[in-house]
Amino acid sequence: MTNSNISIIGKSEGKLLAVAGGNYRIVISGAQTGGNYAVIEMLVPPGGGPPPHSHPDIQEMFHVLEGEVEFKTELGKQIVGQDGFVNIPFGDAVHCFKNISEKNARLLCTVIPAGLEDLFAEVGVPVSPGEILPVPEMTEARKEFLKELNQKYGQKTYPIDFLG
Repeated sequence: MTNSNISIIGKSEGKLLAVAGGNYRIVISGAQTGGNYAVIEMLVPPGGGPPPHSHPDIQEMFHVLEGEVEFKTELGKQIVGQDGFVNIPFGDAVHCFKNISEKNARLLCTVIPAGLEDLFAEVGVPVSPGEILPVPEMTEARKEFLKELNQKYGQKTYPIDFLG
């Protein structure tokens, strides 16, 4: 018996989006996995990374492929370097990460079930490889848009200083 659902994805395939000051490539989406999971490659330049947030119905796992990032959770903060791994289990764990180094970091993020990649597709802006866009200005309209996305995707976002 053969499985016709096998996916082989090249390094330049997938939607590339400017998100949270970095570039996120949707390697494989929930649309391709029956909603079971999604994989997102994240290129995070110095200073890049999302604000503190939680998503109780999604497990999120990060494998640091290159560079290093500072992960913050309610338990504290820790520098995670190349080949390090972070698991954010289902629940309401508040977390964020930031590249505090002077070089780009590259992470592979897996989410179970899929869905977070859809949030990234809505909040992100399509970019070309190597193109890094600044974080959009936090206008009142942008705040309202992000609030609507949080409600739509079951995510909570916290003030930038929430985790210290």
